[in-house]
Amino acid sequence: MSKLNWGIVSTGRIAALFCQDIAFAENNHLYAVAARTQDDADVFAQQYHVEKAYQGYQTLFDDPDVDIVYIATPHNFHFQQTYDALMAGKHVLCEKPMTVSVEECQILVDLAKAKNLLLMEALWTYFLPALKHAKQWLDDGLIGQLKHIKVDFGYPIPFNPDDRAYNPQLAGGCLLDMGIYPLAIANYFLDADIGNLYVQAHCCETGVEDDVIIIAKSEQVMVSLAASFQCRLSNNAYIIGDKGYIIIPDAFRASKCHLYHLDEQVDTFSDNRQSLGYHFEAEEAYRLIENGIFESKVVSHRHSLLLQSQMARVKALINKS
Repeated sequence: MSKLNWGIVSTGRIAALFCQDIAFAENNHLYAVAARTQDDADVFAQQYHVEKAYQGYQTLFDDPDVDIVYIATPHNFHFQQTYDALMAGKHVLCEKPMTVSVEECQILVDLAKAKNLLLMEALWTYFLPALKHAKQWLDDGLIGQLKHIKVDFGYPIPFNPDDRAYNPQLAGGCLLDMGIYPLAIANYFLDADIGNLYVQAHCCETGVEDDVIIIAKSEQVMVSLAASFQCRLSNNAYIIGDKGYIIIPDAFRASKCHLYHLDEQVDTFSDNRQSLGYHFEAEEAYRLIENGIFESKVVSHRHSLLLQSQMARVKALINKS
Protein backbone atom coordinates (compact mmCIF):
# COMPACT_ATOMS: atom_id res chain seq x y z
CA MET A 1 0.00 0.00 0.00
CA SER A 2 1.78 3.14 -1.22
CA LYS A 3 -0.84 5.57 0.09
CA LEU A 4 -3.69 5.38 2.57
CA ASN A 5 -6.71 7.09 1.01
CA TRP A 6 -8.69 8.96 3.64
CA GLY A 7 -12.38 9.76 3.42
CA ILE A 8 -13.33 12.64 5.72
CA VAL A 9 -16.82 12.69 7.22
CA SER A 10 -17.72 16.27 8.21
CA THR A 11 -16.37 19.67 7.29
CA GLY A 12 -16.29 21.06 10.82
CA ARG A 13 -13.44 22.45 12.91
CA ILE A 14 -11.94 19.12 14.02
CA ALA A 15 -12.03 17.73 10.49
CA ALA A 16 -10.20 20.84 9.31
CA LEU A 17 -7.49 20.48 11.96
CA PHE A 18 -7.00 16.81 11.08
CA CYS A 19 -6.72 17.57 7.36
CA GLN A 20 -4.29 20.40 8.04
CA ASP A 21 -1.99 17.91 9.77
CA ILE A 22 -2.13 15.17 7.12
CA ALA A 23 0.63 17.07 5.29
CA PHE A 24 2.98 15.90 8.07
CA ALA A 25 1.97 12.22 7.74
CA GLU A 26 3.86 10.22 5.12
CA ASN A 27 1.87 7.82 2.95
CA ASN A 28 -1.46 9.39 3.92
CA HIS A 29 -3.60 11.05 1.25
CA LEU A 30 -6.73 13.20 1.51
CA TYR A 31 -8.82 11.47 -1.10
CA ALA A 32 -12.47 12.38 -0.38
CA VAL A 33 -14.69 14.47 1.87
CA ALA A 34 -18.43 14.25 2.47
CA ALA A 35 -20.83 16.79 3.91
CA ARG A 36 -24.58 17.26 4.15
CA THR A 37 -24.48 19.75 1.26
CA GLN A 38 -22.43 19.67 -1.92
CA ASP A 39 -21.39 23.30 -1.44
CA ASP A 40 -19.87 22.57 1.97
CA ALA A 41 -18.00 19.56 0.60
CA ASP A 42 -16.73 21.52 -2.42
CA VAL A 43 -15.44 24.44 -0.34
CA PHE A 44 -13.69 22.12 2.11
CA ALA A 45 -12.15 20.03 -0.67
CA GLN A 46 -10.74 23.11 -2.35
CA GLN A 47 -9.35 24.52 0.89
CA TYR A 48 -7.61 21.29 1.96
CA HIS A 49 -6.75 19.90 -1.50
CA VAL A 50 -9.05 16.89 -1.25
CA GLU A 51 -9.58 15.05 -4.55
CA LYS A 52 -13.29 14.29 -4.35
CA ALA A 53 -16.23 16.00 -2.66
CA TYR A 54 -19.50 14.21 -1.95
CA GLN A 55 -22.93 15.22 -0.77
CA GLY A 56 -24.01 12.55 1.70
CA TYR A 57 -21.89 10.19 3.74
CA GLN A 58 -23.01 6.89 2.23
CA THR A 59 -21.69 7.99 -1.16
CA LEU A 60 -18.25 8.32 0.41
CA PHE A 61 -18.57 4.95 2.16
CA ASP A 62 -19.44 3.33 -1.18
CA ASP A 63 -16.41 4.74 -3.02
CA PRO A 64 -14.12 1.73 -3.61
CA ASP A 65 -11.01 3.92 -3.50
CA VAL A 66 -11.60 5.08 0.08
CA ASP A 67 -9.41 2.98 2.39
CA ILE A 68 -10.23 4.53 5.75
CA VAL A 69 -12.87 6.90 7.05
CA TYR A 70 -12.23 9.65 9.59
CA ILE A 71 -15.46 10.51 11.39
CA ALA A 72 -15.49 14.00 12.88
CA THR A 73 -19.19 14.73 13.24
CA PRO A 74 -20.83 15.47 16.64
CA HIS A 75 -20.55 12.39 18.82
CA ASN A 76 -24.25 11.52 18.84
CA PHE A 77 -23.84 10.59 15.15
CA HIS A 78 -20.68 8.49 15.61
CA PHE A 79 -22.32 5.12 16.18
CA GLN A 80 -24.45 5.01 13.04
CA GLN A 81 -21.80 6.52 10.79
CA THR A 82 -19.10 4.18 12.09
CA TYR A 83 -21.46 1.24 11.71
CA ASP A 84 -22.28 2.22 8.12
CA ALA A 85 -18.60 2.71 7.25
CA LEU A 86 -17.64 -0.68 8.68
CA MET A 87 -20.54 -2.34 6.85
CA ALA A 88 -19.17 -0.79 3.65
CA GLY A 89 -15.81 -2.44 4.33
CA LYS A 90 -13.92 0.67 5.41
CA HIS A 91 -11.40 1.02 8.22
CA VAL A 92 -12.47 3.71 10.70
CA LEU A 93 -10.78 6.34 12.84
CA CYS A 94 -13.62 7.87 14.87
CA GLU A 95 -13.43 11.01 16.95
CA LYS A 96 -13.90 10.69 20.68
CA PRO A 97 -16.09 9.72 22.29
CA MET A 98 -16.57 6.94 19.75
CA THR A 99 -20.12 6.36 21.00
CA VAL A 100 -22.37 7.56 23.79
CA SER A 101 -22.82 4.19 25.53
CA VAL A 102 -20.93 1.02 26.37
CA GLU A 103 -23.47 -1.02 24.39
CA GLU A 104 -22.94 0.98 21.20
CA CYS A 105 -19.17 0.76 21.57
CA GLN A 106 -19.31 -3.03 22.01
CA ILE A 107 -21.43 -3.43 18.87
CA LEU A 108 -18.87 -1.51 16.81
CA VAL A 109 -15.93 -3.44 18.30
CA ASP A 110 -17.63 -6.75 17.52
CA LEU A 111 -18.46 -5.65 13.97
CA ALA A 112 -14.90 -4.46 13.26
CA LYS A 113 -13.49 -7.75 14.54
CA ALA A 114 -15.94 -9.78 12.45
CA LYS A 115 -14.99 -7.86 9.31
CA ASN A 116 -11.22 -7.68 10.02
CA LEU A 117 -11.24 -3.90 9.86
CA LEU A 118 -9.35 -1.32 11.88
CA LEU A 119 -11.51 0.54 14.37
CA MET A 120 -9.69 3.12 16.46
CA GLU A 121 -10.93 5.96 18.63
CA ALA A 122 -9.18 9.22 17.76
CA LEU A 123 -7.51 9.77 21.14
CA TRP A 124 -4.80 11.84 19.49
CA THR A 125 -3.38 12.87 22.87
CA TYR A 126 -2.13 9.29 23.43
CA PHE A 127 0.25 9.65 20.48
CA LEU A 128 1.83 12.97 21.47
CA PRO A 129 5.59 12.68 22.16
CA ALA A 130 5.35 14.70 25.39
CA LEU A 131 2.80 12.31 26.88
CA LYS A 132 4.91 9.32 25.85
CA HIS A 133 8.00 10.95 27.39
CA ALA A 134 6.19 11.63 30.66
CA LYS A 135 5.05 8.00 30.77
CA GLN A 136 8.66 6.89 30.29
CA TRP A 137 9.74 9.03 33.25
CA LEU A 138 7.06 7.33 35.33
CA ASP A 139 8.00 3.85 34.12
CA ASP A 140 11.68 4.55 34.82
CA GLY A 141 10.83 5.30 38.45
CA LEU A 142 11.91 8.94 38.29
CA ILE A 143 8.99 10.11 40.44
CA GLY A 144 8.93 7.02 42.63
CA GLN A 145 5.65 5.29 43.40
CA LEU A 146 2.65 6.92 41.75
CA LYS A 147 0.37 8.56 44.33
CA HIS A 148 -1.82 11.21 42.66
CA ILE A 149 -3.09 12.11 39.19
CA LYS A 150 -4.73 15.49 38.67
CA VAL A 151 -6.08 16.54 35.27
CA ASP A 152 -8.62 19.11 34.17
CA PHE A 153 -9.92 20.49 30.88
CA GLY A 154 -12.26 23.41 30.46
CA TYR A 155 -13.06 26.30 28.16
CA PRO A 156 -15.99 28.73 28.51
CA ILE A 157 -18.80 28.04 26.05
CA PRO A 158 -21.54 30.68 26.30
CA PHE A 159 -24.87 29.12 27.16
CA ASN A 160 -27.20 28.67 24.22
CA PRO A 161 -30.04 26.16 24.56
CA ASP A 162 -29.93 25.59 20.79
CA ASP A 163 -26.20 24.82 20.78
CA ARG A 164 -25.32 21.12 20.40
CA ALA A 165 -23.09 21.33 23.49
CA TYR A 166 -26.11 22.15 25.66
CA ASN A 167 -28.70 19.97 23.92
CA PRO A 168 -29.56 16.77 25.86
CA GLN A 169 -31.05 15.24 22.69
CA LEU A 170 -27.64 15.56 21.00
CA ALA A 171 -25.64 14.04 23.88
CA GLY A 172 -24.63 17.48 25.14
CA GLY A 173 -22.77 18.23 28.35
CA CYS A 174 -19.15 18.80 29.30
CA LEU A 175 -18.52 15.19 30.39
CA LEU A 176 -18.56 13.74 26.87
CA ASP A 177 -17.14 16.86 25.21
CA MET A 178 -14.32 17.70 27.61
CA GLY A 179 -14.38 15.24 30.50
CA ILE A 180 -13.19 12.46 28.22
CA TYR A 181 -9.74 14.12 28.09
CA PRO A 182 -9.03 14.03 31.86
CA LEU A 183 -10.41 10.50 32.05
CA ALA A 184 -8.34 9.34 29.08
CA ILE A 185 -5.14 10.97 30.33
CA ALA A 186 -5.61 9.44 33.79
CA ASN A 187 -6.13 6.03 32.17
CA TYR A 188 -2.94 6.50 30.14
CA PHE A 189 -0.85 6.61 33.33
CA LEU A 190 -2.81 4.02 35.32
CA ASP A 191 -2.71 0.24 35.10
CA ALA A 192 -6.18 -0.20 36.58
CA ASP A 193 -9.72 1.18 36.42
CA ILE A 194 -10.88 3.94 38.75
CA GLY A 195 -13.39 3.28 41.53
CA ASN A 196 -14.81 4.85 44.68
CA LEU A 197 -16.24 7.60 42.51
CA TYR A 198 -17.39 10.89 44.02
CA VAL A 199 -18.90 13.38 41.58
CA GLN A 200 -20.01 16.98 41.95
CA ALA A 201 -21.65 18.67 38.97
CA HIS A 202 -23.55 21.79 38.03
CA CYS A 203 -26.34 21.36 35.49
CA CYS A 204 -27.61 24.20 33.33
CA GLU A 205 -31.18 25.05 32.27
CA THR A 206 -31.32 22.31 29.63
CA GLY A 207 -30.38 19.68 32.21
CA VAL A 208 -26.90 18.83 30.95
CA GLU A 209 -23.81 19.27 33.11
CA ASP A 210 -21.69 22.33 32.36
CA ASP A 211 -19.19 21.79 35.18
CA VAL A 212 -18.10 18.53 36.77
CA ILE A 213 -15.52 17.37 39.31
CA ILE A 214 -14.59 13.69 39.69
CA ILE A 215 -12.72 12.29 42.68
CA ALA A 216 -11.74 8.64 42.44
CA LYS A 217 -9.20 6.02 43.45
CA SER A 218 -7.27 3.45 41.46
CA GLU A 219 -5.68 0.94 43.79
CA GLN A 220 -3.31 3.21 45.79
CA VAL A 221 -3.52 6.20 43.44
CA MET A 222 -5.81 9.16 44.15
CA VAL A 223 -7.39 10.70 41.06
CA SER A 224 -8.79 14.25 40.76
CA LEU A 225 -10.39 15.29 37.46
CA ALA A 226 -12.51 18.20 36.25
CA ALA A 227 -14.21 19.48 33.11
CA SER A 228 -16.07 22.70 32.45
CA PHE A 229 -18.06 24.73 29.93
CA GLN A 230 -18.15 27.58 32.48
CA CYS A 231 -14.49 28.58 32.59
CA ARG A 232 -11.00 27.89 31.35
CA LEU A 233 -9.36 25.50 33.74
CA SER A 234 -5.59 25.04 33.99
CA ASN A 235 -5.82 22.23 31.40
CA ASN A 236 -2.65 20.74 32.89
CA ALA A 237 -1.91 17.23 34.06
CA TYR A 238 0.02 16.49 37.25
CA ILE A 239 1.48 13.01 37.66
CA ILE A 240 2.68 12.85 41.26
CA GLY A 241 4.83 10.25 42.96
CA ASP A 242 6.46 9.95 46.39
CA LYS A 243 9.84 11.13 45.00
CA GLY A 244 8.79 13.77 42.49
CA TYR A 245 6.16 14.86 40.01
CA ILE A 246 5.55 15.62 36.35
CA ILE A 247 3.71 18.63 34.96
CA ILE A 248 2.24 18.40 31.47
CA PRO A 249 1.01 21.86 30.40
CA ASP A 250 -2.10 21.89 28.19
CA ALA A 251 -2.07 18.12 28.46
CA PHE A 252 -4.79 17.50 25.87
CA ARG A 253 -2.50 18.96 23.16
CA ALA A 254 0.80 18.55 25.03
CA SER A 255 4.03 19.67 23.41
CA LYS A 256 6.22 19.59 26.53
CA CYS A 257 6.52 18.14 30.01
CA HIS A 258 8.60 18.94 33.10
CA LEU A 259 10.09 16.66 35.76
CA TYR A 260 10.46 17.85 39.37
CA HIS A 261 12.08 16.47 42.49
CA LEU A 262 10.43 18.39 45.32
CA ASP A 263 10.74 22.08 44.28
CA GLU A 264 13.56 21.59 41.78
CA GLN A 265 12.96 21.09 38.07
CA VAL A 266 15.43 18.38 37.07
CA ASP A 267 14.47 17.71 33.46
CA THR A 268 12.25 18.99 30.68
CA PHE A 269 11.13 17.76 27.28
CA SER A 270 9.75 19.64 24.27
CA ASP A 271 8.86 18.03 20.95
CA ASN A 272 9.28 21.29 18.96
CA ARG A 273 6.78 20.02 16.44
CA GLN A 274 5.45 22.19 13.64
CA SER A 275 2.17 20.30 13.40
CA LEU A 276 -0.79 20.39 15.75
CA GLY A 277 -0.23 16.70 16.45
CA TYR A 278 -3.16 14.99 14.73
CA HIS A 279 -0.89 13.36 12.16
CA PHE A 280 0.51 10.91 14.74
CA GLU A 281 -2.79 8.99 14.87
CA ALA A 282 -2.95 8.98 11.05
CA GLU A 283 0.53 7.47 10.94
CA GLU A 284 -0.55 4.83 13.46
CA ALA A 285 -3.52 3.92 11.26
CA TYR A 286 -1.28 3.58 8.20
CA ARG A 287 1.24 1.41 10.08
CA LEU A 288 -1.45 -0.91 11.40
CA ILE A 289 -3.28 -1.36 8.10
CA GLU A 290 -0.02 -1.81 6.19
CA ASN A 291 0.87 -4.66 8.55
CA GLY A 292 -2.56 -6.25 8.60
CA ILE A 293 -3.23 -5.30 12.22
CA PHE A 294 -6.76 -4.17 13.04
CA GLU A 295 -6.48 -2.98 16.63
CA SER A 296 -4.10 -0.40 18.06
CA LYS A 297 -2.22 -1.27 21.23
CA VAL A 298 -2.05 2.46 22.04
CA VAL A 299 -5.81 3.03 21.77
CA SER A 300 -7.16 -0.48 22.07
CA HIS A 301 -10.79 -1.54 22.01
CA ARG A 302 -10.38 -2.16 25.74
CA HIS A 303 -9.38 1.51 26.22
CA SER A 304 -12.47 2.71 24.38
CA LEU A 305 -14.80 0.39 26.29
CA LEU A 306 -13.21 1.43 29.58
CA LEU A 307 -13.78 5.12 28.81
CA GLN A 308 -17.41 4.43 27.95
CA SER A 309 -17.85 2.53 31.21
CA GLN A 310 -16.28 5.31 33.26
CA MET A 311 -18.35 8.05 31.60
CA ALA A 312 -21.51 6.01 32.13
CA ARG A 313 -20.74 5.64 35.84
CA VAL A 314 -20.01 9.36 36.21
CA LYS A 315 -23.18 10.27 34.28
CA ALA A 316 -25.24 8.02 36.55
CA LEU A 317 -23.93 9.85 39.62
CA ILE A 318 -24.65 13.23 37.99
CA ASN A 319 -28.21 12.18 37.24
CA LYS A 320 -28.67 10.90 40.79
CA SER A 321 -27.49 14.15 42.42
